[in-house]
Amino acid sequence: MQIRRGAAGLAGAAALAMVVSACGAGNTSEGGSSGTEGAGGSSGSLIVGTTDKVVSIDPAAAYDNGSMQVQTQVYQYLLNFPEGETTPQPDAAEKCEFTTPKEYTCTMKDGLKFANGNPLTAKSVEYSFKRIVKINDPNGPASLLGNMVSVKAPDDKTVVFTLKLGNDQTWPQILVTSAGPIVDEKTYPADKALSDADAVKAQGFSGPYTIGTYQKNQIAQYKANPDYNGAFNKPKVDQVTMKYYTSPDNLKLDIQNKQIDVAWRSLTPTDIESLGNVDGITVYTGAGGELRYLVFNLKTMPGGTDAKKLAVRQAMASSIDRDDLSTRVYKGTYKPSYSQVPPGLPGANEAFKDLYGAKPNVDEAKKFLSDAGVSTPVALQIQYNPDHYGSSSDQEYNEIKRQLEATKLFTVKLQSSEWTTYNTERVKDSYPIYQLGWFPDFPDADNYLSPFFGPNNFLQSHYSNADMNKLLSAEVTEPDQAKREALLGEIQDKVAKEVPTLPMLYGAQVAVAKNDVKGVDQTLDAAFKFRFTSLSK
Repeated sequence: MQIRRGAAGLAGAAALAMVVSACGAGNTSEGGSSGTEGAGGSSGSLIVGTTDKVVSIDPAAAYDNGSMQVQTQVYQYLLNFPEGETTPQPDAAEKCEFTTPKEYTCTMKDGLKFANGNPLTAKSVEYSFKRIVKINDPNGPASLLGNMVSVKAPDDKTVVFTLKLGNDQTWPQILVTSAGPIVDEKTYPADKALSDADAVKAQGFSGPYTIGTYQKNQIAQYKANPDYNGAFNKPKVDQVTMKYYTSPDNLKLDIQNKQIDVAWRSLTPTDIESLGNVDGITVYTGAGGELRYLVFNLKTMPGGTDAKKLAVRQAMASSIDRDDLSTRVYKGTYKPSYSQVPPGLPGANEAFKDLYGAKPNVDEAKKFLSDAGVSTPVALQIQYNPDHYGSSSDQEYNEIKRQLEATKLFTVKLQSSEWTTYNTERVKDSYPIYQLGWFPDFPDADNYLSPFFGPNNFLQSHYSNADMNKLLSAEVTEPDQAKREALLGEIQDKVAKEVPTLPMLYGAQVAVAKNDVKGVDQTLDAAFKFRFTSLSK
């Protein structure tokens, strides 16, 4: 997720070259080989550029997109997503299944080990999940394990998760998130996160790649792991170097000049449009999932009473032109989203379009306010972040301001702050209305609902609703797909009626690569994991 999601980047290919040269019960998943070439048969090297930043290599202290990119390459999971799949398949496990409605049991493969030679067993899995909960790092993924009562390894081959809610339809997917990497119990401390330098030194990695040369948020050299024993996602190239950029301008320049092989996150819409016309360069777009939305602090937003605050939210929902934001600001790289769940996921609907229309309706907005006795114009203070969500946030929020003020029903004061301050202040009730973005943890509609509207949700915006909690529990534990989708639709309808958040846009994944690079389109799938193992030349 983007909300969950350094140092200056090296400038130019010469500096880069110096660094590189220096260095439901009964549900069962069965594993199988994909037949892809393993590390022993891989060859060649690639350079990938990004503006994402790594918070921590240690999974216990990382719940962000930049860190997930590292985890995807170097850690093994019990289950993982093969290319193009949205159903998790066994990776370190031979099989995983519900052995009772509240017990999810995985049987481990034989002979697994970390890059440092230490064995990887069910005991390693138990240790990994327990330490995430124990450390409970504010930047970590412990919140994803809210349904886990316990995890135990009765022997080296078996690990049993005991859950609060039975038949949790999302649990197999949670095992593939930032909560799922398996770490080495002999080198990762139980009560604190390991520093990046110590993680690289310890080599407690068992994924497709290990890390060699590493300068945090500058350069990272990944080497194919000859001991990786997963069922799929095996390396096709020996070495991938990740170069980190502080500016999308420099990232665009390097891929345009073919000084790197792939640019992945985050080029501006204008840059993407421009690069599409460069010879020898291909722009790839893949399955979406990134969501851009507004959050209302129900305690501090304008209105005075609950009824008036609701009217303000509903009037705003009737005043936003998503098509205009999509075309004017993002040149179509983001599309209108009329639900908190982006289109394409099972159970997604367009509840906001059904209630408020596809285009702004000033008369309807005015009626919401007048019926509730709200005086106009309503003074809105909207906070946004100018860097974490891309350099187009300034344009996006100035356009939102223009749209809202064009109705004559609102006056808007925009304020911005850097990410560190922003993410701290938003949970202190400092911002009445504010911008957030979301990258999915896994491709399921629940991942756009429970984290936002369930008990102790990460928004901390004072939204709490007992009926919503019941609906969320019901959909998570409903094994019948048709019934579950109906519940998901009911939840989205409720969100649109109450407007605790205002979804606006969803974005496709975009990567730009030299024409001789293969496999980019394969990794831009709904699992939202950028896999080096998909890439080759």
